Amino acid sequence: MERTGVLVVSYGAREAAIIDAFHESLEYKVDIYVVDKQKNPFNLKKSTEHVVIPNLDVDKICRFVEKRRGKINFGIVGPEKPIVNGIRNKIEAKTGIPIICPTKEYAIEASKVSQRLLFEKAVPHANPRYKVFNPEDNNSTNIVRKAVYAWLDEIDNQAVVKPDVPSAGKGVGVWGDHFTTREQLFNHFLANYQYGKVIIEEKLDGEESSFQAFCDGKRIIPLPETRDYKRAFDGDLGPNTGGMGSYKNTREILPFMCTEDWEKETEIVNKIFKTMKKTGSGDGSELRGIPFYVAFMHTKKGLKILENNSRPGDPEIINILPLLKQDFTEICFKILEGSLTKVTTERKASVVTYKAPPSYGGYREAFPDQTISEEIGQPIHLAKAYRLRKELKNNVRVYPASMELRDGQFYPLTSRTVAVLGIGNTLEDARELSIKGIKAIEGGALWNRQDIADPDHIRKSVNHMEELRRQGK
Repeated sequence: MERTGVLVVSYGAREAAIIDAFHESLEYKVDIYVVDKQKNPFNLKKSTEHVVIPNLDVDKICRFVEKRRGKINFGIVGPEKPIVNGIRNKIEAKTGIPIICPTKEYAIEASKVSQRLLFEKAVPHANPRYKVFNPEDNNSTNIVRKAVYAWLDEIDNQAVVKPDVPSAGKGVGVWGDHFTTREQLFNHFLANYQYGKVIIEEKLDGEESSFQAFCDGKRIIPLPETRDYKRAFDGDLGPNTGGMGSYKNTREILPFMCTEDWEKETEIVNKIFKTMKKTGSGDGSELRGIPFYVAFMHTKKGLKILENNSRPGDPEIINILPLLKQDFTEICFKILEGSLTKVTTERKASVVTYKAPPSYGGYREAFPDQTISEEIGQPIHLAKAYRLRKELKNNVRVYPASMELRDGQFYPLTSRTVAVLGIGNTLEDARELSIKGIKAIEGGALWNRQDIADPDHIRKSVNHMEELRRQGK
């Protein structure tokens, strides 16, 4: 068994799943060097060496890697912030150690406006209608208000307001969810406009899917489709979150999709890939990793792109990694060599459910009567949930996320705390196992959505898509 050293830059459960995939390698003895946002107990146990850099500062990570030159063969990066900040550029320039993630120039989630301009060039039919507002062009509130309202007239108020740069101002706002009047929308707009460009897109009616693909620079290899649950609460209510759960069907496509949908998605992403390749070295090496984690909306007018990220999805990649038929370490080497031609997965379903603290997703405000205050700050107990993995032959997996080890106990932090993956021969089986793992987690006043991959939710999405297809004819 060949020995290899891997750097993993980690934020939460997504990276715990990546580390788990390396740890299960049958072809390699993998020494895992983890740079983590917090003292994640899973990562700590599975790693050869573990260090906490809370802000994932690129310079500090680079110094960590430099001191371990000769031990690390390659690295892989999960969270977007270090990618956007150029972690690959810096580490490769200073150490020569190859990193699996796009270079800074190709982390296109850094600018929503640049994304739209790229898609306009490569796949204009997949772009929703949008308009960019730039404070450098006009700082007069009255003139900008008139321009915004004129655009709202064109799209019948059905608007999504997005800051160009991630985390600026109030973030994304959606008509009907975050505001119901033009004045509310404009106030949200101004809260972002003071920081820079704002883009207002048409709000789309449809069903969403997550498209992910490995890339070795020469080609993209699509992975099975997944469905993310962004809203905090059951019934798709409440604010958007980082994702409260997700599911993968037994086939490569979701229940509301047809094979042609997946083929069209692949065609669209390939066109974007080819367009991006032309702006770089030409060999596409700057894009290796998972440069395409695309949120597609299936509408009556066809496929539209909501956004793209240059990283694996969280939680969506968790659905897929344990089902890979090939050794994940070998896949990574082929990505680096430019020789990855195929990836296959087991024909099984998987469901991820997240548990989160009351401070997350507006839970405390939405449910003020819940008697949870005495439990906040109390440790979490995972022993029962961990045992399920062995008892159920790897079909339940528990991946800590925003959680840290303190004085020998696990404590929740402020974001999603722990993800539980269930794997089954059907979606119903996978969902049941995910919920079983969730129920085995004790303490910490944690909560979760109850309807991830619920049959009723899936049936509604299938019926909705059938109706949209009829309308589009």
